[in-house]
Amino acid sequence: MKKIAILLTALGVGVGVMAAAQADPASDLKAFRAYFQKKFPTVKFDDYANGFYPLPGMEIYREQWDAFNEFPPYELGLADGRKIWAKPFPNGKTYASCFKNGGKKIAQNYPYWDDGKQEVRTAEMDLMDCAKKNGATDKFLSADLSKDTKSRVQLAELTAAFYELSKGERVKIDLSKPGAVAAYEDGKKRWWKRRGQLNFACANCHMDLAGKNFGGNQPLSAALGHPVGWPAQRLGWARLETIHQRYRTCNSQVRDKPGKHGDKAYNHIQLYETYLSSGLPLTAPAMRN
Repeated sequence: MKKIAILLTALGVGVGVMAAAQADPASDLKAFRAYFQKKFPTVKFDDYANGFYPLPGMEIYREQWDAFNEFPPYELGLADGRKIWAKPFPNGKTYASCFKNGGKKIAQNYPYWDDGKQEVRTAEMDLMDCAKKNGATDKFLSADLSKDTKSRVQLAELTAAFYELSKGERVKIDLSKPGAVAAYEDGKKRWWKRRGQLNFACANCHMDLAGKNFGGNQPLSAALGHPVGWPAQRLGWARLETIHQRYRTCNSQVRDKPGKHGDKAYNHIQLYETYLSSGLPLTAPAMRN
């Protein structure tokens, strides 16, 4: 507990709650990187984009991961996502028509703050709006994605195809607008807040316990780089999934009630942790343990 308290103080927050004096995002980013540089001095910055596999003590997992990536298990789902991306809408247009550069080399800027709509926008939100605007009737546009696994996975596959068009591009999140900073601060508060019967925050697992085994043969990844591989396929899931579904399962694992897929709270958490991975290359879609 003392160790976590020291860490939280260093990053400008109190244990479980935000400190009254909030650090600005740039200061947060500097402290965040410094923490992991000190914790894992042998790990190169870009390697954090690959989950826990480059961390010390994860050599056996890394060998397994390398073997899996010779024929990535997410390829079948990605192939389905590519088909959805390329399939014409009823009006003859495709998803590419809705995005700058036809969707290429732009995913590194997601999620972003939309000043007109006064909200954080994720790739899934823009993909779904594109489909609706062009007359599509796919089930994932109206389904409860928290409950309908088939529809959610279809959206994850489409999102994976979108992110693939920017693979290797380095994360660059724009927080220049006041609304973006407010959303970032809300995501920060939620990320550090303890919750559930286990009384765990995101930070407890992915800062203090990063690189350690939480139980059940499940090592914990570092927070640095966590969002850049999503959508991802975990071995236990055997399917591509969205990052919001990962957030929901994290909530369940600490015995907390998950929010709904697409909740504003999850959008803000995604904005916060993606900003803290600024400069890392996108690796999505990816395979995770």
